[in-house]
Order: sequence, then structure tokens, then C-alpha cells
Amino acid sequence: MPVIAPVPTARPTHVPAQPTSAREGADDAMAAGTTVDHLTETYRAHYRSLLGLAALLLDDTASCEDVVQEAFIRVHSARSRVREPEKTLAYLRQTVVNLSRSALRRRILGLKLLSKPMPDMASAEEGAYDQLERDALIKAMRGLQRRQREVLVLRYFADMTESQVAETLGISLGSVKAYGSRGIAALRIAMEAPV
Repeated sequence: MPVIAPVPTARPTHVPAQPTSAREGADDAMAAGTTVDHLTETYRAHYRSLLGLAALLLDDTASCEDVVQEAFIRVHSARSRVREPEKTLAYLRQTVVNLSRSALRRRILGLKLLSKPMPDMASAEEGAYDQLERDALIKAMRGLQRRQREVLVLRYFADMTESQVAETLGISLGSVKAYGSRGIAALRIAMEAPV
């Protein structure tokens, strides 16, 4: 596709005269860089070969097209730095290679950062049974004496040691063991009882 440069809408009526040497320096700078016309011709002549170069480095057509388009955009924006127009294609090729490398790096990083796959999810039926068991356990816990419930919750749900439970509740280690064993026995009976 040809690149169309915007046409200025208004011209200044009076341009101050520049010294001849400054005007010649500006003309030389414009002549030294790659022109839009030259870049357009390079696009027409070498787009497919640059697409093939990207295809050797990347695996899908969309990424290849994106890389080649981005290469043309970057060279277009930096065309004043390409002093010799015959090196435009070399700059484009190098830009395609660099952009392809960057795309591959991003992909590899993305794969590393992806979360690990979830284990096989339980079926809806298994989930319903689990919910019923949780509900039954909560109901059975509510039926325990207050101290038994506190000891079991701190010991098994908060994952505290018996001495930590005794310190937290302000009771002896023997009391923690007694409340714990009586609470577990009461839970077994409550969980095995038919609903």
C-alpha cells in the first residue's frame, strides 16, 4: 500500500530568507535520508520477501504480518537516519528479525507466567456431596460444647499445636487433650447418625 504524506493546507505568506549555506544544509539532510516514495517502492517490491523472512522465525501468519507492518512503520519514522536509500531494505530486514525475536521472547515469557493447569475438577455430583458433608460437619460442630468446639477449631482448622491451643484459650494442656478427644468422639457420633 502506498504511503500518503499529508498535504499542507495553508502556506505562509512570508518566509524569511535563510542564508544560502543553511538552506543547502537542510536540502542535503532531506536528500541524505530515505524518502517516503522510496520506502513505498521498497514496500511494494519486498513486502512478500520480508513476510517470508518473518515466517521463518514465527509460526503464524498474523504475527508475521504484524511484524512486517511494524518494521515498515519503524523505518518510516526513522527514515531520516537511513542516510543511504539503498540500505533501506537492509534496515527493514534487521528490524523484522529484531521484532520477531521480541515476539518470541514475549511468547516464551507468557508461557512461563501462565498458571499451572487446574487439576481435574470434580463433577457436579461430587461437589454436591462435598457441600452436604460440609453442611453436616458445621451442624455437628454447632452441637458440640463451646470448649470442645474452640479446641477443635483451633487445633484442626487453625492448625495450632496443642500447647498453642492451651495458651490461646488459657487452659491446661491436659484440658486441651480432654476437650479434643471428647469433641472428636461427639463429632463421629453426630456425623454417623442418619439425618
